[in-house]
Amino acid sequence: MNDTPIRITRGPGGEVEAEGPIDAFAASILERAGFLALPALYGTWFRLPFDRGRQWENEHAAFAARMLAAARYPIALDAGLLPNTPPAAGTHPNSPPRPPRQPRPAPRR
Repeated sequence: MNDTPIRITRGPGGEVEAEGPIDAFAASILERAGFLALPALYGTWFRLPFDRGRQWENEHAAFAARMLAAARYPIALDAGLLPNTPPAAGTHPNSPPRPPRQPRPAPRR
């Protein structure tokens, strides 16, 4: 793995894109988070869809960054892409919240 971070930024045109040393596994993580893999002259361009709104883009960019960091990729997430209210840890932005854990009864002796 490379020490150069995968950068997730909002481009000058308002698009959210991922750049850097993106291998096949990192590409699959980005696609799982909603990024599109589009062929370009220099390789593959990874970006989120344009028409979903800033909140959706921020949630999915932060979700991608969390998944990439969990897979031990170095990440640089643009501060402007942090969602207003972070989702619960380990959940997808579209999944329902987890129910609270119930305490376990003490073992009998």
